[in-house]
Amino acid sequence: MPFHLVGLGLGDEKDITLKGLECVKKCDIVYLEAYTSILLNQNVGEAAGLSEFYGREVIVADREAVESGGVLDEAVEKDIALLVVGDPFGATTHSDLVSRCKEKDIPCNVIHNSTIMSAIGACGLQLYRYGQTVSLCFWTETWKPDSWYDKILESKRIGLHALLLLDIKVKEQSIENMARGRKIYEPPRFMTVAQAAEQVLEVAANKSCELIGPKTVAVGLARVGCSDQLIIAGTLQELAETDFGTPLHSMVICGDIHEAEEEHLSIFYTDSLKKDYQARLEAERAKHQ
Repeated sequence: MPFHLVGLGLGDEKDITLKGLECVKKCDIVYLEAYTSILLNQNVGEAAGLSEFYGREVIVADREAVESGGVLDEAVEKDIALLVVGDPFGATTHSDLVSRCKEKDIPCNVIHNSTIMSAIGACGLQLYRYGQTVSLCFWTETWKPDSWYDKILESKRIGLHALLLLDIKVKEQSIENMARGRKIYEPPRFMTVAQAAEQVLEVAANKSCELIGPKTVAVGLARVGCSDQLIIAGTLQELAETDFGTPLHSMVICGDIHEAEEEHLSIFYTDSLKKDYQARLEAERAKHQ
C-alpha cells in the first residue's frame, strides 16, 4: 500500500491542499511529524486541532518513530500518511523515508505545500538572489558551533542573501537524562531572531570580519504565513534588541540589495534604515533635476 508524505504549509490546519486533504481522509493511519517544525496554532506534541478539522485521528510521531522508519512499518498492508509542516522535503529526514520506501518496495506519494524556503520572499528579497541556507542551533556553555558563518560570508562576498533557519528543540533530553536512560524531556525551545543576531555578531567579532558587523542589514521574520506575521528589516544590532514575539522565527542576512528589492523591503525598515533610504531617494532625484 502507498506511503504518503503530505505537506501542511506554514500556518494552520487549513493550509493543507485539497489534494492533501483528500489523501488524509482516505488513509488508514495518519501521523503528524512533530519535531522538525510546528503548526503555529497547535500545542507542541498535540494534534487535536488537526484531528477535529480533518475529521479523523491524527497520531503524533516523534523523532524516534520517524527517523527509525517506524512510521513505515504498517505501510506494507495499509495506506499511511505522514503530515509534515511546510513541504515534505524541507528536512533531510523525509528524503530518507523516500529511500526507505524504495528499499522496501513501498509506493511513495508526495504532496507538496508552501515552505519557508519560498515564503521568505514575503520580505521583498528575490528568491533567485539567495546563496546557501544555513541552520543555527542553540549554543551551550561548552559548545558553540560556528561552521555556518563561513557559508554566510561566502554568500555575502558575492552579493547574495543568506537564509538562516533557527533551532527548534522539541522532546529533547538533557545530557544527564540521556546518559542515565531516563525518558524525561526538556520543555520545548525555539530560537528567536534576537538570539540568532547575537550569535552572528559574536562570531563576526571573534573572526574580526569587516563584511558582517552590527550595522549589517538583516531581516527578521516571525510566524510567516499567519495573520500576525511580523517582518522587520534593520541592522543586526537592532534585530538583536527586538522582541519578535512567539515562534517560529527566521532571519536573512542581506547581500547586495537591488533597487527593485529595496522598494518592497523598505516597507519593513526600522526608522533608522527608513531615514537613510529616504535620503538616498532624495539625492537620486536631485541628480535628475
